Amino acid sequence: MTTNPAGPRLLGPAEVRQLAAELDLRPTKQRGQNFVIDANTVRRIVRESAITGDDVVVEVGPGLGSLTLALLEVARRVIAIEVDPLLAERLPATIEAYAPGQADRFEVVLADAMRVEELPGPAPTALVANLPYNVSVPVLIHLLTLLPSLERGLVMVQAEVADRLAAPPGSKTYGVPSVKAAWFADVRRAGAIGRNVFWPAPNVDSGLVAWTRREPPVTTASRAQVFAVVDAAFAQRRKQVRAALRGLAGSAEVATAALEAAGVDPTARGEVLTVEDFARIAEALFPLLEEGAPRPGSPGAP
Repeated sequence: MTTNPAGPRLLGPAEVRQLAAELDLRPTKQRGQNFVIDANTVRRIVRESAITGDDVVVEVGPGLGSLTLALLEVARRVIAIEVDPLLAERLPATIEAYAPGQADRFEVVLADAMRVEELPGPAPTALVANLPYNVSVPVLIHLLTLLPSLERGLVMVQAEVADRLAAPPGSKTYGVPSVKAAWFADVRRAGAIGRNVFWPAPNVDSGLVAWTRREPPVTTASRAQVFAVVDAAFAQRRKQVRAALRGLAGSAEVATAALEAAGVDPTARGEVLTVEDFARIAEALFPLLEEGAPRPGSPGAP
């Protein structure tokens, strides 16, 4: 990894508190605002993300700019998505003050990351973010869906969520986030982050999750159909998948027929099935529904 010799100055505790005071900012739990105040931590995040000077990076929830400045040390361009108008308006001035040599490589987008539909400039190649903990999984899934150009990334999330995202089939933390993330990428835990690097300090531990894009399972089923099966399979944990899918299939008989056609044991539980298993189930189930079996409500968006 190379850094610009005239690179940005990073924010420490004093700078973060000064910026917050200037904005009369009181961090809110509602928006998951916990600002990183440790320069070593943001440099570690950038290092673990493996981004290079060729990368166009998307950051979500840049806040006061702690991680943004560290990203600008390395990345070709940083696009930051910020939902708070006060923070979004101030961020360019902070970048200009602390990273004048990189300011032209930065852009902030005032938007809700769960609802953003497009981003300006060249297609992003990496996602690196301290995600708001209350919406971390839906934001991650939305951006992976929206931006197929994303090749890899590293996100900081609540430690428990990090465990779920990176969990393999059969583990006790394996569930909906694990399967949906696996549709898009190979996911792994990339370390833990202490509470004292944040202001205010959160009451939960944090973890890093790294991912590398991979092709989704080969299937004639749509992603929405596969995700509908995933949601149903885990709606009542520890149920046999035959029973768990009864509502979606319209009956236990249709669910069983689909599972047998997919080569999945109807008495298995969702916790042991891979994303490829769920794709085969969806591929077998939805044609049965179209042939006239009782059709449930819309499978819903992922």
